[in-house]
Amino acid sequence: MPLQNRVTPTGDIIATPHRGMFTGNRGIIHDPATKTLLKKRWSSAAWITCVCEFRGWRRPVMGRRSWTELFFLDEATAFAAGHRPCFFCRRDDATRFRAAWEEGNGVKNVRAREMDAVLHGERLEHGKKRLHPLPMPVAQLPDGAMVQQGEESFLIVQGRALQWSMGGYRKMEGAVVDAMLLTPPSTLRVLGAGYQPVLHPSAMS
Repeated sequence: MPLQNRVTPTGDIIATPHRGMFTGNRGIIHDPATKTLLKKRWSSAAWITCVCEFRGWRRPVMGRRSWTELFFLDEATAFAAGHRPCFFCRRDDATRFRAAWEEGNGVKNVRAREMDAVLHGERLEHGKKRLHPLPMPVAQLPDGAMVQQGEESFLIVQGRALQWSMGGYRKMEGAVVDAMLLTPPSTLRVLGAGYQPVLHPSAMS
């Protein structure tokens, strides 16, 4: 029975046998005795994305009273949900993200907690995922941006929209014509400033 620990682009946490390319956390949001989620879906404004393997360390998933291990299809999915790279296990990526954040958002010497504060305001609205108006046509969005149309989420790559699924991306039928932005606007500007997120291989096939 799969645990409820897989994050969708809308930030929901679901149970699925698919593991994903990245792990991460939002603080402690599970009961280690039952390995089930608590009612809350975050306990910290620092929503981070980590590598699944680091220095040979192994963590029992949801096995102790520590941060709750969540999993993402890829980095674009994590960004859409409102996460950012971890400065501990992904320092190089986090440093590149911060530099692109400063360039794209017109700030200097930004700290992780300052980025977290901005992201927390952009990813949530009354406790639920916040959607944003598109600042430009879908085809002009930077690679790695994600949008929502109806019940479906879409990744933008080279001006094309690919439909998200738990196992990967697939070509969509029709066009995205009435979408809202899933990726927080500040992160969208990070992508526009040149940060290249790690995408699932199906996005490039």
